[in-house]
Amino acid sequence: MKYTAIGLLSFVCLAVLSCSKSGNTNPAKTDTTATVPPVAVVSFQPTNYNPSTLDSTGLFNNIPVVNNLARTDLLEISGVAASRINAGILYIHNDSGNSAQVYLTDAAGADKGTLSLITVGNRDWEDIAVGPGPVAGISYVYVADIGDNDSKYSSVFIYRFPEPNLTGKTLPYVANITALDAIELKYPDGARNAETLMVDPLTKDLYIASKESNISKIYVARYPQNTTSATGLSPVVQLYFNKATGGDISPDGTEILLRSNQLFWYWKLPAGTSIFTGLTTQPQIAPYANNEPQGEGVGFAADGSGYYTDTEIKGYPGKLATISFYKRK
Repeated sequence: MKYTAIGLLSFVCLAVLSCSKSGNTNPAKTDTTATVPPVAVVSFQPTNYNPSTLDSTGLFNNIPVVNNLARTDLLEISGVAASRINAGILYIHNDSGNSAQVYLTDAAGADKGTLSLITVGNRDWEDIAVGPGPVAGISYVYVADIGDNDSKYSSVFIYRFPEPNLTGKTLPYVANITALDAIELKYPDGARNAETLMVDPLTKDLYIASKESNISKIYVARYPQNTTSATGLSPVVQLYFNKATGGDISPDGTEILLRSNQLFWYWKLPAGTSIFTGLTTQPQIAPYANNEPQGEGVGFAADGSGYYTDTEIKGYPGKLATISFYKRK
């Protein structure tokens, strides 16, 4: 038995040596696994309230005043913002695939004019806002080209131009806008779909709210935003808000609205509270009559008297584009 074991051991050793010299041996495998770049860690301020138990604000009428738009060719309206220098004028626009135009109307839905942004396109305009900008004393229109249903764009853009002064002008007012700033923005955590732009009237910071199922991530681009290279967005807060389609900050910076097609959230900020901090606090539910087939826009009145909403109607036969106004009590 001893001899047999020794012989067997010798045979195994010879076999191993033979294999090591053979040309049939497999070469050592090279690790071809691609190096995966680390995923950026982005931290949002959490909220500590239950969204299903929010109180309702009693500051606004529950039933809006509703008027049809005089123009019947505007089928994909996605935003509304009130002029700060032209009393009663509202700015609205269509979204993706339409002309790069901002339309002027009022609470009655009248056709007040068209502004054509001839140096840029309309990839997917999803919101509009009015607020201060780089020149003191000048009010600016901000158009948000931030829609990205497939989350595929490496950058989004905000187009900024001074409000036209309509004093003494014949209405409907028609003009080409050639002097504008294109503000390129990049998310810190990859491409994202969004339909909400808000301008802080006190700091000139830009806020974007993502449109996602059951959450909305709020980002900020601090002023001054770069107009020659991309500005990085910073995370603010993650809200448990389903599919945000629009938002606005009041002209005095003390109120915030965020909307979907079914729900409105409203924040009334204590004196001295920043927008950044205010968004982390508990909101209230604001009135919505559920009268819009695909409600997308919301904007405070310039005089603080209430807020406006509007709706997309493409794909809803028989529906008319409307402007709704929820008056402050």
